[in-house]
Amino acid sequence: MSGCSDFAYANRVTITTTSTKYHQVSSPKITKHTVAPSQSCQKKSYTDLSKVVTLVHGSSNITKRIVSKLKGRTIDNIKKHYNSKTDDKLKIENKIYKFGERNSGFNARGDVQDFYELRDYHYENGSLFEDPQFPASDSSLFYSQRPDRRIQWLRPHEISDDPKLFVEGFSRFDIQQGELGDCWLLAAAANLTMFRRLFFQVVPDDQAFDEKYAGIFHFRFWQYGRWIDVVIDDRLPTYHGKLVYLHSAEENEYWSALLEKAYAKLHGSYEALKGGSTCEAMEDFTGGVTEMYDLENSPPDLFQIIKKAFERSSMMGCSIEPDPNVLEAETGEGLVKGHAYSITKVRYVEIRTPNTSGKIPLLRLRNPWGNDTEWNGAWSDQSPEWRFIPDHEKEDLGLNFDDDGEFWMSYKDFQKYFDRIEICNLSPDSVSDDSGKRWELSYYEGEWVKGVTAGGCRNFLDTFWSNPQYRITLTQVDEDSNDNKCTVIIALMQKNRRQQRKMGLDVLTIGFAIYYLPDPNSVPKPLDRNFFKYNASVGRSPSFINLREVTCRFRLPPGTYCIVPSTFDPNEEGEFLIRVFSENQNHMEVHDLEVGYGKKEAKALQAVRRASADPGETIKLQDTFLRLAGNAEEIDWKKFKELLAIALSNDCSEISRNRVEDVSAAPGQTETQGESNLLTLLLNLVCGAICKDTPLADFIPKVDETPLLSSQPKGFSNDVCRSLVALADKNCSGKLGYEEFADLWADISHWITIFKKFDVDNSNNLSGFELREALTSAGYSLNNHTLNILMHRYGNGQGAMEFDEFIMCIVRLKHMIDAFKERDPDGTDEATFPISEFIDTTLYS
Repeated sequence: MSGCSDFAYANRVTITTTSTKYHQVSSPKITKHTVAPSQSCQKKSYTDLSKVVTLVHGSSNITKRIVSKLKGRTIDNIKKHYNSKTDDKLKIENKIYKFGERNSGFNARGDVQDFYELRDYHYENGSLFEDPQFPASDSSLFYSQRPDRRIQWLRPHEISDDPKLFVEGFSRFDIQQGELGDCWLLAAAANLTMFRRLFFQVVPDDQAFDEKYAGIFHFRFWQYGRWIDVVIDDRLPTYHGKLVYLHSAEENEYWSALLEKAYAKLHGSYEALKGGSTCEAMEDFTGGVTEMYDLENSPPDLFQIIKKAFERSSMMGCSIEPDPNVLEAETGEGLVKGHAYSITKVRYVEIRTPNTSGKIPLLRLRNPWGNDTEWNGAWSDQSPEWRFIPDHEKEDLGLNFDDDGEFWMSYKDFQKYFDRIEICNLSPDSVSDDSGKRWELSYYEGEWVKGVTAGGCRNFLDTFWSNPQYRITLTQVDEDSNDNKCTVIIALMQKNRRQQRKMGLDVLTIGFAIYYLPDPNSVPKPLDRNFFKYNASVGRSPSFINLREVTCRFRLPPGTYCIVPSTFDPNEEGEFLIRVFSENQNHMEVHDLEVGYGKKEAKALQAVRRASADPGETIKLQDTFLRLAGNAEEIDWKKFKELLAIALSNDCSEISRNRVEDVSAAPGQTETQGESNLLTLLLNLVCGAICKDTPLADFIPKVDETPLLSSQPKGFSNDVCRSLVALADKNCSGKLGYEEFADLWADISHWITIFKKFDVDNSNNLSGFELREALTSAGYSLNNHTLNILMHRYGNGQGAMEFDEFIMCIVRLKHMIDAFKERDPDGTDEATFPISEFIDTTLYS
């Protein structure tokens, strides 16, 4: 089992991302993946379904409606799910979001752009598209500076003759770095060219310069659980007629330059692409999760990891450390240093020799040059070792000895001659249906909010428990497992930090810890401070590090675990995506409370109502209210505000607790002092002001002169008073009768008592951590998501909530929960509202 066995403190690691040049060496012997337009309908992984439907069914009206829905959808991203009664329902499982579309995770910078609609419009009108969301201006180049020279934006046909998206297909040699420090992106793009199906998932082949050209192109990137379609025009930054940034070795080939522009638009500018890791870009191209292994210090089961990754269609690459003096130097074994190889097959191969028989682990590698620069050691082309492999095994391996850059080698030699391997484990939506095994994936989106859910790492025990918590259940051990354990890859990714660079923000230092729950039904939700005080983690990220994503592989016994993602320091705000990959299905859920009332609220209100139900006191209370209300027998929010203002002044006493159970006295008070009768308070408030400086003043009951709050209160705002009246106003008249007023006053006294109890530093506000406990004491069961929303809405921007906003917050909570419960008498957690009633409920609150 990976992880710590004690209560070790978390370590912080800070790294500097690379922004150096990505070097590429051209070679006269280049093998490209060809793009044959005549065969496009056979390319299952990227054919436009709208074309297929038209081809099969003709162009009837029904077909046109289907085509309008399917235009731009790829076969890889569509699965058919037939209804038990009808088979005419087609469900798009893996939706491709338009950039800025609702729920895409990106804010619209204007109208949402549909590539097909825009292309057709401009093509039919004979115009060229100009993107208003990413204009041909300096703002698209930089966010922190101005160009040091005049940059001219030109279209490809203004730069070269006969521009093409692809020239003789695509290969890693189409990647030539320009002046931008985005080598991390370019290395990933070069690796992407080795995987044809994945390449066309990012670079759709339904666009060209010689068919329906309208100066518009589109590309697709994975962003935090969604595929985003980014539309751009083809104006590119140039200087003296030459491309400034990424370009191809072929002067008239533009897919790579346009890909970089689309990625720059996604993140706000070209400058935002400076510095990063190859893993970040690989994940944006595939939706996968990347692991890296140093072969000198690799885990003992690395070959099993590689084999299972291959079975699940993972992208794998390996390399040898470069020679600092020679670029891509060739070794005596035929390998090239500083060169990226792809791993194309992993197998245990049956071997029979005169002395023994068994299975040997082999790997097939490919040199992207696609020539005779190949490994020449054991198991290379024509090596004598192949004599001991049965013919049926050779046929099953698809063995050939062409000078195509592809070769076999033993795992032992692989470990000896290579230095590093990168594995990009693909998510299920990036794997074709016929690929066999695939990873099982669960994920959640969350956020750390200052003072509420940004609790910091385990070093900060008092706040660590307030971080978001996620529970995973593993039930099935791995196939061929010898230790009865389950493989789990946990990846914690922070969201949108690259786009926020222009606001001075950078990536946070993040990590996570895993805790075993032997009896998951008996632990609190969420896990509290005491749990973390007395229980050690069973796994954790190796360190807290300032990367976009932190990933770690674990081997865990079946059972239930809780993952706690966090920043290193408390009160650091950010959004995140947490993903769990496993070989077999896992169940993942938020480990948190359900929203609603807790037991304390019902018990407290019962006590209040019992106290106010005394017949003698009820008559006196009603008489007092009628004196204030006058003949109308009702008070509006203005009179209500006057009453509250007196209650909060230093001249008034502490508001009665009315013998509310389960709420202790405020610091410095006894329980007896805290239980002044509600009638005493009302008589003092109403009659005291009238009889002041008269002989009758001596007959008015005296109350405790302790001020409600530690500083001079300003009284409730108009909005709070209106909301309080609306909360108790059952007939929406804008006024309160006696019964409504009595119930409301009991609530207010209860809430104020709670506020003072948890405002331990007498600051007249509650920190987010204090707010959680105060709302729990008030009887509300709230999860992290709701607490985050409340702090966003009612907080002061410093991770705290002031008294006035606390009352507004609790009023809204009570109003909405009561309205929902009224519509859900059976406790099903579902309620139906007519639109008129829904509007009334939300507006008058």
